[in-house]
Amino acid sequence: MAAFEGAFKRLDQFIEQQMNARNIPGMAVAVTDAGKLLRVSTYGYADVAARRPVTPETLFEIGSISKSFTSLATLQLCEEGRLDLHEPVTRYLPWFEIQSEFEPITLHHLLSHTAGLITGAVVLGDPRYEVWALRETRAAAPPGTYYHYSNAGYKILGVVVEEIGGQPFGDFIRARLLDPLGMAATEPLITHETRQRMAVGYEAFYDDRPPAPGRPFAPAPWLEYIAADGSIASTPADMAAYMRMLIHRGQGPRGRIVSEESFDRMTRPVIAAREEGRDSFYGYGLEMHESDGCSYIGHGGGMVGYHSYMLVDISNSLGIVVLMNGPGDGSEYEIADYALKLLRAALHDQEFPIVPLINPTRVENATEYAGTYQACAEPNRGTGSNILTLAAQGDQLVLRYSDRPIALEPRGRDRFYVDHPDFSLYLLCFGREDGQVVEAFHGPQWYTHPRYTGPSTFDHPQAWDAYPGHYHSHNPELPDFRIVLRKDLPTLIYASGHEEPLVSLGGAVFRLGEDARSPERIRFDTIVDGQALRANLSCGEYYRN
Repeated sequence: MAAFEGAFKRLDQFIEQQMNARNIPGMAVAVTDAGKLLRVSTYGYADVAARRPVTPETLFEIGSISKSFTSLATLQLCEEGRLDLHEPVTRYLPWFEIQSEFEPITLHHLLSHTAGLITGAVVLGDPRYEVWALRETRAAAPPGTYYHYSNAGYKILGVVVEEIGGQPFGDFIRARLLDPLGMAATEPLITHETRQRMAVGYEAFYDDRPPAPGRPFAPAPWLEYIAADGSIASTPADMAAYMRMLIHRGQGPRGRIVSEESFDRMTRPVIAAREEGRDSFYGYGLEMHESDGCSYIGHGGGMVGYHSYMLVDISNSLGIVVLMNGPGDGSEYEIADYALKLLRAALHDQEFPIVPLINPTRVENATEYAGTYQACAEPNRGTGSNILTLAAQGDQLVLRYSDRPIALEPRGRDRFYVDHPDFSLYLLCFGREDGQVVEAFHGPQWYTHPRYTGPSTFDHPQAWDAYPGHYHSHNPELPDFRIVLRKDLPTLIYASGHEEPLVSLGGAVFRLGEDARSPERIRFDTIVDGQALRANLSCGEYYRN
């Protein structure tokens, strides 16, 4: 254990930096090797208002890490001959239906996110309703050919496990996984009975715009959740026990959870998961990738008010789980990745990697964006400026606006947060031609650099003028979005700042994204005084705000 002390000291320093930079309320971290729990560390508050600190016994929602539990439950039933992963779902749920001209969807497709299903909405209560409602959607690609992350798919698996396993999903998970692994503190379902043991979840203070630097937060809505895509709440030590089972390829302290063959199926790359980044592949409820000559398996999780990441270095038999009760902004993976680098260095008596410095305004390629951008039309609910002037100053990209310099904060490729009230609703995004930055966008406003050589005028159907606006719902996971016309084409902009171009499928129906295999759809209706008052986004109803 002494060999790891230096690693833990650096890890604590890095976590403290991350929590300060991203204003994370509380966090719990567990580190394990193949044989034992190496460390549990806790930080910050489980309840900020009450000043109640996070303790090792505090429960956190683990979100989509739960999918690996659902996969194990499915594989157990397969080993018993009660399920066949390559049989149609309708063999086990005769009432399941989706509009499709392709071959039937199987359990294998659901496990690997290759069923061609929508991501799905947060529908509280009995998950069978959301499974039933999938009959209102249409498959856009043959099963097995396209990776598209689907919570709805794992909700189907949970219903199948319940139906074929002959007991409620939570009871099945407790009896078949939690009890055999000694995870006595873990709850298979998030209910009112577990609330007192849980950390209070926190979300960004504003739910309709990208989070500002410092990311002020507010208590998230409390939600019961019982669906198999994200229903588990756990403690760091219990999750360490779970990771030891993964390190031992399905072997638990009281016997095998699944066979070697089933574990191989679970961790075998099925399809490239480019949506997840890091050159990841997806198996059954787990992502996998190679880094620094090591093989990793893991999964992230996000619930309303909670973020998490579980990462296992299979090559060195090490695992870490990061649990937090606030917006993660990707820090959960950064912490897990850096922790495993430290532990490997300690294990092999190598020099520790330096503690990464957090500079939220560092832009490696700032010169690519420098220049003057001219608005192509009168500003419309955008910045209010006809000209944007940007300059590279060292490793910062600086916007001169309202007679003061503003250092931009990167939020993904070609996307930046501008810390000024006029820019608060949208990120400043850039477009490229042949690799060169030639245009900028802020919400509906379009700006061009002198390098831009494309068309400057566009036409769109008059009916589309009814669609731009701000739409809101009571969906706690995705409460709202905005629609703008950009270069006369509709674009959907989420509160996070992520954008999706909309591709017309005729009438008032559009596909999200340029990839024709995407199953996500949005439909506008209830046109009053030239404005759509409602939008249906992949079975979720949103109303003009």
